Amino acid sequence: MNLADASLYLVAPARLEAGDLADLVVELAGAGVDLIQLRAKEAADADIVRMAEPILARCREAGIPFILNDRPDLAAAIGADGVHVGQEDAPVAEARALVGSKVVGLSTHDRAQVDAAPDAAPDYIAVGPVFDTPTKPGRPGVGFGLIRYAAERVAMPWFAIGGIDIATLDDVMEAGATRIVVVRAIVEATDPIAAAAALEQQLHG
Repeated sequence: MNLADASLYLVAPARLEAGDLADLVVELAGAGVDLIQLRAKEAADADIVRMAEPILARCREAGIPFILNDRPDLAAAIGADGVHVGQEDAPVAEARALVGSKVVGLSTHDRAQVDAAPDAAPDYIAVGPVFDTPTKPGRPGVGFGLIRYAAERVAMPWFAIGGIDIATLDDVMEAGATRIVVVRAIVEATDPIAAAAALEQQLHG
């Protein structure tokens, strides 16, 4: 998949409310999920690899990229399609040295970080969190201002992130976002496939 064509990006642990992520990947892709990132921040290296490998295999089957959170070394080791790093993680250049031509994504949380992103040369950035979210404890929501700022200035692919769900998506899109990252809206759904399909339809409806 061309990153520029991606619009619905799922960031998730290996286990969703409805079952193992690996078992749901193909259906999620069919429902409109364009990229999947495994986030397992507290897990040991061996456990990250153990969790990632079946998800990577299913992403290959589904034809969508598999991104690993935070760990360019492990992303390179397992042959992931890319890595996503935060402002406090490995710099983009260091991640690029490890994963080569694979995808490198970068989190941004304010205007200065958005403005600095092109010099770091990630393949995409995530902008947010738009709303307060328990997946980013201690980091307050930035609201729609930063989304509007990115919409006006960012040429590379970028995704709005943070507390986005079916109820807030229209407002996020009105602020200028055309691509979103979701976590709880799919991870905590009793029917994640239907949740993904509803988000995809709203994005493109």
